[in-house]
Amino acid sequence: MEKKRALFIGGSGTISLAIVKRLATLNWEIWTLNRGNRFSSLPPSVNQIIADIKDEEAVKKAIENMSFDVIANFIAFNTEDVIRDIRLFLGKTKQYIFISSASAYQKPLKGSFITEETPLDNPYWEYSRNKQACEELLFAHYKSVGFPVTVVRPSHTYDDRKFPIAIHGENGTYQVVKRMMEGKKVLVPGDGTTYWTLTWCDDFALGFVGIMGDERAIGEAFHITGDEILTWNEIMKTVADSVGGSYKPCYVSSDLLGRLGKKYGYDYIGELLGDKANNAIFINDKIKEFSPKMTTIVPFKSGAMRCAQRILKDKSLQIEDKKFDEFTDKVVNLIESIKDV
Repeated sequence: MEKKRALFIGGSGTISLAIVKRLATLNWEIWTLNRGNRFSSLPPSVNQIIADIKDEEAVKKAIENMSFDVIANFIAFNTEDVIRDIRLFLGKTKQYIFISSASAYQKPLKGSFITEETPLDNPYWEYSRNKQACEELLFAHYKSVGFPVTVVRPSHTYDDRKFPIAIHGENGTYQVVKRMMEGKKVLVPGDGTTYWTLTWCDDFALGFVGIMGDERAIGEAFHITGDEILTWNEIMKTVADSVGGSYKPCYVSSDLLGRLGKKYGYDYIGELLGDKANNAIFINDKIKEFSPKMTTIVPFKSGAMRCAQRILKDKSLQIEDKKFDEFTDKVVNLIESIKDV
């Protein structure tokens, strides 16, 4: 059987690396296009094109004599990015997969569950609105010129390099975990009872690979998420347990966190009101039609232990964040002073 050929713009991120590693075990010829900074993390069978996707002429020249069954872009964030991709890849691929975001779904949600038919409407987060605009442009070109787009909407997908946390600073989530190990309070939006969906990267890859090269997926949108539904209290408690720490929540309304964060340069209004402060329960029937094996193979309790085992051994992943630590202390002190009144 002749190998299918895939090109990944990016390829070493949380989602894309898991997909590339899975494809490396299947009958695919894999190419990545990136600046070459993190090639060492990729399987040895992966071919690399070293170029900056923003340099359109360089990319055009690099793929001049190539064509692909699938091209997936993991680092397109605005309409300028996808317009460029349409120019570059129309006629070069049988399927173009755009990585959108489940955060683009309606906020606040009018129903209890999210399907692919849930409207895209997020007034709180520009990132999500940009993803929606990209989708609309790509589907318009699918209808007008036959650009073979498939849209994928991930939710909160994670790997063993970073714990999934509701609110953290610019240096990632380790500072929150460090506070847990030190017995300090950590910030939790609302009362911690919002339902959230986490997806281990390899579970996500199962779903993604199932739509690659499938003609039925052209012109369609899919979210790919796990089946396990957890509250933020359950998530944070599991993280604390995995590192031998304690879970001491400081509950703060998302609106207040947004306003306080603004003083420190944090966009928590978008991340919380536009995403994590909303119940996120997904119906995954559509992706399972294409990928029957798609399910939660790695539940969060196991995923958290994998994170702990790697992060606590790898100093390079233990990135502290003094600014966020000070912010957390200020918010905790503020909330406690209000309680004392």
